[in-house]
Amino acid sequence: MPQASESNEEDAMFNMLSANRRDLLIAPLLAAIPGALLGDRADASPIDPNMTFTKLPDQITWEAARNRPPNTVEQALLWGKSSEPGLYYYLVKWYPGFMSAPHWYETDRLCVVVSGTWWVASGEDFEPNDTVPMPAGSFIRRVARTPHYDGVKKDDREPAVIAICGIGPITYHVVDPSKPDLRVL
Repeated sequence: MPQASESNEEDAMFNMLSANRRDLLIAPLLAAIPGALLGDRADASPIDPNMTFTKLPDQITWEAARNRPPNTVEQALLWGKSSEPGLYYYLVKWYPGFMSAPHWYETDRLCVVVSGTWWVASGEDFEPNDTVPMPAGSFIRRVARTPHYDGVKKDDREPAVIAICGIGPITYHVVDPSKPDLRVL
């Protein structure tokens, strides 16, 4: 049977180890306090535009897409041009109550819904009730040379913003050029 003195020694050893662990955890925090209270603010190093290209939201320029009326569909070019060879990347903003006519492009387009809900469908016939909702965060791949259409239903509360990336050059081919390429719902 263990002696009382052995038990006390074990308790003392445990308490000493516990205190040491606590001290090890607290020490770095305590050491940082003087620098936080007395030191200057730490700024990040500047970004070299030759290494990292940045554009803040207030630096993004929106313009009417394909000379369409205001508050229907707008675009903001972020990188490259869809009319030129190479990678292009831009934002499209569809306002509620407007959709594209069925159309297609020469190459695949990769799309991510940034905000709002984008309503999409495939096929040559324009049937807005057949569109499916793609909420923010959704990914859509538009396969080359396949007809599709999209936009935002009139009951939606906000525009949908979509990031679109692809390889140019591309041309917007409307399936039926005798009908308007912008549909009002």
